[in-house]
Amino acid sequence: MPENFTHLVLKTPAIHGSPSPIRACMDTLYIHPAQENPHMDTGIRDRFVTLWQTYCPGAELPITFEVGKDSRTTEKAKTPNGWRCFVCDLARVRKGTSLVFDRTSVTCSGGLFYLGYDTQRSENFRYFLSSGKPGVVEGERYKKSPEIVDEIDAHRVSLPAEGRCYTFRRWDKLTPDDTPDVVIFFARPEVLSALFTLANFDQADPDGVTCPFGSGCSSIIHYSRLEQERSNPRAVLGMFDPSARPCVPVDVLTFAVPMKKFEKMVGNMDESFLITKTWEKQKGKIARSNAVYSS
Repeated sequence: MPENFTHLVLKTPAIHGSPSPIRACMDTLYIHPAQENPHMDTGIRDRFVTLWQTYCPGAELPITFEVGKDSRTTEKAKTPNGWRCFVCDLARVRKGTSLVFDRTSVTCSGGLFYLGYDTQRSENFRYFLSSGKPGVVEGERYKKSPEIVDEIDAHRVSLPAEGRCYTFRRWDKLTPDDTPDVVIFFARPEVLSALFTLANFDQADPDGVTCPFGSGCSSIIHYSRLEQERSNPRAVLGMFDPSARPCVPVDVLTFAVPMKKFEKMVGNMDESFLITKTWEKQKGKIARSNAVYSS
């Protein structure tokens, strides 16, 4: 396999003793680089900033990430001293500092897994996510039993990123050399209503947004990367993980959008509900929300 191909590993269980339908067709999927995002169009960058200020005045700009080679001109995230939730480090990116993350920048086992640096769970993960194992590991109790965790893990999809880096930039900091994969909003409900409705604007399928169970980093990184590989990707609503909630402001959730879907959303803004009197009223609520949380 050529080194510049993207490697997607599917872990699928057998059904009634026979290979699964997916595994019968493929064990791995290779994405040719020509299918990946082109370089950033700064025109859409600037256009979105203007539209965002018009329709969601005062709302925080999103951040982006791309997976690829190390950017030697961008600050590298420091290795944490001990365990640290990866989501906490994105606070600097939200404030405008671009950062590059690699394996050494992440010390949380969940973060290493969902960023693709580890493709196997620890042997006690089934207990860690559920009821624990006395004398071995304390359980987070996010699942009722280890068996449920096993079932979830049997259907997992890994997106290996070993040897690659994640470059995070705030939207307005993107350059023509960037190729963002995903756009991530940190937003409260009034703004989320705009994003959710816009994500469903140009399709009959009501499921333009997905909300899978998972860690905070899985909702903004792993699941959004999986969606980016789909022909008709969905946005991912997330950050419900109680363990990651201390890393985000009160009442803020995330809305991660694969770039190829986001470009369509931006193109639809000026002909959508955002130009109606209904949304004009909603802008007043956004202003009140901004005032409450800035005080």
